[in-house]
Parts: sequence; structure tokens; C-alpha cells
Amino acid sequence: MQATPTLIGLDLGEIEALIGADQPKFRARQVYDAVYRRRIGKIDGITDLPKPLRERLRGEMALGLPEIERFYDSSDGTRRYLLKLADGKTVETVWMPEGERATVCISTQVGCPVNCGFCLTALMGLERNLTAGEIAGQVLRAASDRGFTPNVDRLNIVMMGQGEPLLNLANVLKAARLLTDPKGMAISPRRITVSTSGIIPKIEELGRAPDESRPKLAISLNASTEEQRRELMPITRKYHLKDLIDACKAYPLRAWEKLTFEYVLLRDVNDSDADARRVAKLLANLNAKVNVIALNPGPGISFETPDAARVASFQAIVRRSLPCFIRKPRGLDVYAACGQLKRMEIVPIAEILTSGLPTSNPS
Repeated sequence: MQATPTLIGLDLGEIEALIGADQPKFRARQVYDAVYRRRIGKIDGITDLPKPLRERLRGEMALGLPEIERFYDSSDGTRRYLLKLADGKTVETVWMPEGERATVCISTQVGCPVNCGFCLTALMGLERNLTAGEIAGQVLRAASDRGFTPNVDRLNIVMMGQGEPLLNLANVLKAARLLTDPKGMAISPRRITVSTSGIIPKIEELGRAPDESRPKLAISLNASTEEQRRELMPITRKYHLKDLIDACKAYPLRAWEKLTFEYVLLRDVNDSDADARRVAKLLANLNAKVNVIALNPGPGISFETPDAARVASFQAIVRRSLPCFIRKPRGLDVYAACGQLKRMEIVPIAEILTSGLPTSNPS
């Protein structure tokens, strides 16, 4: 996948092995600290290392930060990045500022294999999994570009970009360990969320991950019946809705934690009051909350967005039984919103919306 090994993605033990027994052990800690805590942008910048060691590392490997090939700025402050990986493939990362804090939405695969009918990313298919370094590297690159320090500033991470994270679980969990390490990026697991379409065996595996680095879990639900979900999310033919709910009931939540269920509303498909009542009943015995998302439009998607009154009615019914929130779309005018990540280099959404053309910038 990558011709040159990278420092980003290695944990401390792996860096110790890389440095070798002929070097003092603290040298590995210096490298780890430079990469993850101080976010040094190039190997030559690790100036507390002896010059021969820096030169050796530079000759053997790359730092591994993805390149910013292009970015698009939304009128609401959101920035959508097209990031270039070492093998030339690209993924998308979205930065969403919220006052003194920010949320970064990162990808876990190039493309996605799950084929949900309302998602632009599904039209890409799957190209490959991302490495742990490529997952964590998106956070490092975006935070650096926006002047954020992950272990100081309030940064939330959502693994809701391109891909199905649980089909790349080993790399997702390793990236989570790197992101949460108190001696590195030091981001609390309370601030990291991983979203899945419902890969039941991997949900169970995620639940066995260590509490101190395990991300919160979000389930992309999007339907109130088995039949409806099969039409919208073909993965349901393998992992049935009842079994998914049973897996959620068995999931080991921490004392401070709730499950999140995401529900994309599609006009006249899954947005009726009856759907809302079924969703409330389906989730009634779970410690959970629901995020309602009105469909974000895009070319090639045959569904339509419900009007605001319909969204509000759906929310009102669900929230009688459990917390339910309407998720405001961010970056809609630059195809940065949920379900829109398809490496769009030309953004004609002004033909649909009235907010005007986005600003695009080369790296």
C-alpha cells in the first residue's frame, strides 16, 4: 500500500524497535513526543535528536502526514479537505469550527463498500482500507492547518467520513490508541465517536477494546422496519435489524456513555409519524439518544429532503421516549455534510441552494 514506511502510525514500542538497541531508550520517546504531542511537520524538525539519527530516519522512512491537495471553504466556516496519501489516492476530511472548539470528521477507508442508497460515498465503491497512521494523520494535518493543539484545545473527532470504520477495525483501534494516549495527542475517548452501519461481530469486538482508548459508538439506523432498512441499507440482508438491536443491548457502555443512533430522513420514505413511533419503540430499552439528519442532497441520489415541519414532527414524537436532536448540516454548500463525501472537485450545489458558490483553494 505504501512504498515508504512512516513514523505516523507507530506506537512507542514500534519506535523503540525502529531506533534500535544501540540508541538510548529516551530517543524513542523524543521521536514519539515530536510526532504526536509537538506535531513536528518533518523529520528534520526533530532537532533534539542527534543529526546522524535524524539523517538515518529520514533515509529510511517518511513522516507520513497526508498532503492537502485541495480544500473548499463553506460560508458557515466548515472546511472540506481533499487529502493526498502516499500512494496517490485521496480521502476527505472535514473541519467544523464551533466557537472555541471544533469537530473534525475523518475517513477510515478510501471509498466505502456498504452501498447505502442515500450516500454519495457509496457511489465510489471501496478502493482500500486506511492505515492507522493515515487515520490519525488526518487529525494531525487538519489540526495543524487550523492552528489547533489537540491536547490543549477542545477537539472532537468523528469517524464518519468515507468508509465503514468497523470493516477496518484493527487500524481504527490502533489510531484511537494513538489519539488518546495521555503522553501523546491526549484526546479523551469521550471526544471520539466511531459510526457503523451495523457490522454486528465487529460491534462486539469493539466492545472488548480497552475503556481508556475505546471510542464512543454510533449506529446508522435510518429505518424503522427490517424491510425498509434492507431497501436503504443492503448490509441489513446480512446483519438483521433485530440482531443489531440485540447487539446494542449487550454493548458494554461506560458509566458516562450513551449509544447514539443516527437517522437520515428521506421524504415520503422513512419520515412519517408512524416511522417515528416505531423508532421510539425499537430503542425504548436502550440507553441511547437519536440524531435526526434531513437528507443532504447530491447528484446521483434519488431521494429528496423532507421539509422542516416534517423533521420537527418526527423529532417531537421520538423525544417523548428518548433524547432526540436535529443535526444541523455543516458545509452543505461545499459537499462537506453527512453523506456527501465523494471527492467532488467541482461543486455545483449553488444550483440547488441559494448560498452561492463555494471558495475552492489549491494547496
